[in-house]
Amino acid sequence: HLPIKMIPELFKAAGYHTAQNSGVKDAGKAGKTDYNFVWDQFKWDSNHWKSCPKDKPFFAVFQMKGGKGRGKDNPKVNPDSVKLPPYYPDLPFFREDWAGYLGSWLRMDAELGLAMKELEESGRLDNTAVFFMTDHGVSHVRGKQFVYEEGIKVPLIVKLPRGQFAGTTRKDMVSQIDVSATSLGLAGITIPSNVQGQDFMAKDYSPKKALFTARDRCDETVEILRSVRTKRFKYIRNFLSYLPHTQPNQYKDGKNVMKTMRELHAAGKLNELQDRVFSPTRPTEELYDLKKDPFETVNLASDAKHKKTLTAMRKRLYDHMVDSRDLGLIPEPISEDLGKRYGSKFHILTQPENKTMVRDLINIIDAGEKGNVARLLKGLKDEDPSIRYWAATWLGILKDTDNSKALIKTTGDSVPVVRVAASLALARLGQPEKGIEIILDTIEDENWLAGMYAIRALEWSRVRSPAAQVAVEKARDNPYEFTRRIAKRLSSQF
Repeated sequence: HLPIKMIPELFKAAGYHTAQNSGVKDAGKAGKTDYNFVWDQFKWDSNHWKSCPKDKPFFAVFQMKGGKGRGKDNPKVNPDSVKLPPYYPDLPFFREDWAGYLGSWLRMDAELGLAMKELEESGRLDNTAVFFMTDHGVSHVRGKQFVYEEGIKVPLIVKLPRGQFAGTTRKDMVSQIDVSATSLGLAGITIPSNVQGQDFMAKDYSPKKALFTARDRCDETVEILRSVRTKRFKYIRNFLSYLPHTQPNQYKDGKNVMKTMRELHAAGKLNELQDRVFSPTRPTEELYDLKKDPFETVNLASDAKHKKTLTAMRKRLYDHMVDSRDLGLIPEPISEDLGKRYGSKFHILTQPENKTMVRDLINIIDAGEKGNVARLLKGLKDEDPSIRYWAATWLGILKDTDNSKALIKTTGDSVPVVRVAASLALARLGQPEKGIEIILDTIEDENWLAGMYAIRALEWSRVRSPAAQVAVEKARDNPYEFTRRIAKRLSSQF
């Protein structure tokens, strides 16, 4: 969130002209701002740095199309020269698709050249710092929206004023949030304490020993992935281990790569590695030796030889989640309400009563994964609705009908999304009639995220009754886009 509004505001306050546009060839068009969260609009000075007065410095953002711009006029790459990762089938379709992706790189390079030429012709090139990076890895099955290397390893090329450090290649690990801090540092602007990035050009910069990555909800698809990466090892924590990696998602499922992979999966034409993403569940933990296994194909989490590494990486990740006040384990409908109560979501974990919340949520999820029913039943009575949500969810996953009475009682919870979690749990226990009305009613909740969670619960419940059909058809006109997306997908199942 910080670079979207706070960083340009800091530059503006320091006397900089601020500009952002949608790319070199669309110089007069403003860049996109369709973020997945509600934010206070920031007014840029213009859509291009060329509107900047000659006596002022500028801070500008170019949003090029990247891999999305796979036009027919792009430079051609020979599909026969493409080497695919082993988790994709070596078939002509995938080679051609990857070649088209690489062709977009060549087009991007040409566009970047035009941008640099404009700077040179204006006399600004020598005193301008340029950062070139992408927002994520290739948008394939294991790429964008996942924390495998294909989805998180992106280019970072920097040109500094007056040719400083020209030709230098650095091997230290940096995060994209570091670019914001480094930009401020180069401009001589004080970096606020709440900017989590580091100025990697600073004289006192200390290279990171580990990088942390995360994936939460993307559009209508709820996900909770966390990872920590050192130079050698990658640890991934799947907090929704009871769901497949390839959950339904309108954006990803509309891509030909995903369509083809699903067809090959249905036809039984994928090997074990390639088919792994379609497994109905996934490991709680994944551990990869990136030096020996750069494509992350051999999960070492259950290998006794790597127990010490696994324990250390897990601790490092959990400590970071606590220290960074990670809100991801709080169900979004609940965090939405808490944000309103405390003034903003940022303040949720600054409250004394929520001091141990992250650890508590990790522990209740861990109890579910280990089948600790006693702890889950106790969790249903916890004061924290997030604990109650996860306790109900895991009691349903464990499918022990002895817990039905406790779940039925929880369908009367004061918090809508907890009622939904208990109702879905009952459906998973083969008793959907005891909570389906609650799910259907909650789709129209004034908390839009509670409504989205409810229709998502309907999807997972597999209930396709006449009443459910009526609710789904009505939800196609829901005020929340992502509830509408699920409704559209569900409507074809009746």
